[in-house]
Amino acid sequence: MSDGNTGGEMLDRVLTLEIARVTEKAAVAAARLRGRGDEKAADQAAVDAMRSELNQLAIDGVIVIGEGERDEAPMLYIGESVGTKAGPKVDIALDPLEGTTVCAKNLPNSLAVIAMAVRGSLLNAPDVYMEKIAVGPGYPDGIVNLALSPEENLTALARAKGVNITEITACILDRPRHAQLIETVRAAGAAIRLIGDGDVAGVIHTTDSEETGIDIYMGIGGAPEGVLAAAALRCTGGQMQGRLQLNTNEKRARAEKMGISDPYRIYTAEEMASGDVIFAATGVTDGNLLDGVRFYRDRVTTHTLVMRSRSRTIREMRAQHYDRAKFTA
Repeated sequence: MSDGNTGGEMLDRVLTLEIARVTEKAAVAAARLRGRGDEKAADQAAVDAMRSELNQLAIDGVIVIGEGERDEAPMLYIGESVGTKAGPKVDIALDPLEGTTVCAKNLPNSLAVIAMAVRGSLLNAPDVYMEKIAVGPGYPDGIVNLALSPEENLTALARAKGVNITEITACILDRPRHAQLIETVRAAGAAIRLIGDGDVAGVIHTTDSEETGIDIYMGIGGAPEGVLAAAALRCTGGQMQGRLQLNTNEKRARAEKMGISDPYRIYTAEEMASGDVIFAATGVTDGNLLDGVRFYRDRVTTHTLVMRSRSRTIREMRAQHYDRAKFTA
């Protein structure tokens, strides 16, 4: 992980548009398997499509957050090189199909997601769980902190927002491990929006609480999704903290091999994704954030967000791909 001094280096602006095609191809490939109940097949289709497209980009890329470590994932594994090697050296964090279960069931908020930054800018973490907390922009620095209790964080957020805690809504993954957190949040007086999957979208939703109704994201999810969410927050504004759940000797050893010496460290969004960051997400299924892929007789349509931290630009791209056969090959 970089100490942040790569911030002066910038990515080519062309990549902010080319990166969209990477997530578009992955989303279309996965969307062809929506609702078919086969999570592995949908994920593999997205992986194949994303890898093929990445290898056409003029970058010298290394996967730092991917499908898993090399012995667990044959493609897009942590440490894999991608791109033509003719362009800038970049770190890549990706999730070709965020929400494999929701895609298999054709439920909302499945995405194809990628983040790219100058080499050394993205947290290189093992595929473990991460405790996360995130809020949108406009609040004082340090308004939420994983070192505080859920009640303290909710109270501080409500005070900063100028509302009663009963007007705060927290987004939490619907998992048995969150039973105590859910009970605590409700006892404090806040409402909860439970989601079945897709915590990258859950974190991004905090950046526009008036539109989404979500003020804060809390709970434990995947570390890869944590780094991707941090990259998105760097582009849109907001605050986030993450703490890896290295609760076994095996996990701590894996993390140490990746340069993580403090298993209890709390990372900010800037520490997880520093420097110039580009982020893209394409909808696979319809959701609060993006519409899903549509298939027509003569075309395919996609809905993508492309963001960049340096310019704080968010581009919403609705594309119609008329060479349907070529695009879905």
